[in-house]
Amino acid sequence: MEEINCLGDMCPIPILKLQECAHIREKGGSVKMVSDHSCTVESVCHYCHQHGLRLTITEPMNGIWELFIENTSA
Repeated sequence: MEEINCLGDMCPIPILKLQECAHIREKGGSVKMVSDHSCTVESVCHYCHQHGLRLTITEPMNGIWELFIENTSA
């Protein structure tokens, strides 16, 4: 699983980093994105919905989100 560090990145930088990630374009590919901005959670959620990607979100520490993105397309 590839990890994308978006700590300190404001929108739209996290989405641009996700779009550049070749790993998520492959079936079964997965990415872990770490962010400290709530707007990233919203924008990645919208992006995943648009592109048919599975998204799981955890908040291991207050104000730090881990977004697990997986390509489950056939």
